[in-house]
Amino acid sequence: MSGAELTELLNRAQHGDGRARDEAFDRIYSELKRIAAAELRRNPGATLNTTGLVHEAYAKLAANYGGQLTDRSHFFSLAARAMRQILVDQARRRIADKRGGGVAPTDLDGVNVAVDAKASEMLVIDQALDRLARRDARAAQVVEWHFFGGFTFDEIAAEMSLSERTVRSDWALARAILSRELEGFSV
Repeated sequence: MSGAELTELLNRAQHGDGRARDEAFDRIYSELKRIAAAELRRNPGATLNTTGLVHEAYAKLAANYGGQLTDRSHFFSLAARAMRQILVDQARRRIADKRGGGVAPTDLDGVNVAVDAKASEMLVIDQALDRLARRDARAAQVVEWHFFGGFTFDEIAAEMSLSERTVRSDWALARAILSRELEGFSV
């Protein structure tokens, strides 16, 4: 299926065509699972599994995105961002629970320490990535697709209609900026 055909299916699904929704989901499911697996590898404290993250992201997109999709890459960009937001929201809840949430704290010999550190790290990275997006949206998108979405540089280049060299350059710029922003971060 071509990118244009997938975009058409997704747009029809968005306007209430149940058959188009089912067909589109069947066609993109494996790609969404790959993105979700990459997200979860980077966020071991997440309470969702790959399938759960895919379904939550798809439901979030279906419920909250009302615009027209321009192409396949637009959809996968939205999907990667939705997954990132779901995991960031989970990290925020985990940190809020850690700070009390109305329940007396307990520690099972430090079992949750590493997971809590990952949740804090996720929030700091998310904030730094938001600042990067305000400075250089394309570089932030490269980070989101590569780091959060698990896309290779070659795949990103193809989806964004850029050369792989440009994508790698954006990645290097983003890493330098984020590294400087995250300098001194400790959990």
